[in-house]
Amino acid sequence: MPIYEFYCPDCHTIFSFLSARVDTTTVPKCPKCARAALERQVSRFAISRGLPDPSTARPGGGSDEPPSPQEEQMMRAMESLASDAESLDENDPRQMAGFLRRLYGSADLPVGPAMEEAMRRMEAGEDPDVIDEELGDRLESEMPFGDDESPLTKEGRMKWKSRRRPPLRDETLYSL
Repeated sequence: MPIYEFYCPDCHTIFSFLSARVDTTTVPKCPKCARAALERQVSRFAISRGLPDPSTARPGGGSDEPPSPQEEQMMRAMESLASDAESLDENDPRQMAGFLRRLYGSADLPVGPAMEEAMRRMEAGEDPDVIDEELGDRLESEMPFGDDESPLTKEGRMKWKSRRRPPLRDETLYSL
């Protein structure tokens, strides 16, 4: 009997559903908030035949090869950004600009002219909502993060803040 996982963006939670048969079409409602359509997730699975004893495996899994210097640098950068995000005052444009600079720098993302102007103006203390209103279309065309709202607007900051953290995982097994 398969177990399917679904993500609820409203609750920022992954739920597991047990099905009596293979069912790739049914999409359940959120058990917590009753959102109509959840997002299907790729479930974790395990294959144990022919693998080494887990008690002798390296911490974190992976191969016997140590991480490359680039991988180690990226892991340190992401840990640092996660720590910064937790202490970020989303109402302080200077802090927001600093965080955006670190985010773009650590991910090695190009900073377009509109985003550069927005960050300069936030560093000067301007209201991010006003900046977004003036540069919105230009910023949108430069966004490397998909269709989410601009990180300068209040709504966008709230979405970014919740998505920086991994989703919660509800351990209950629901019926599909």
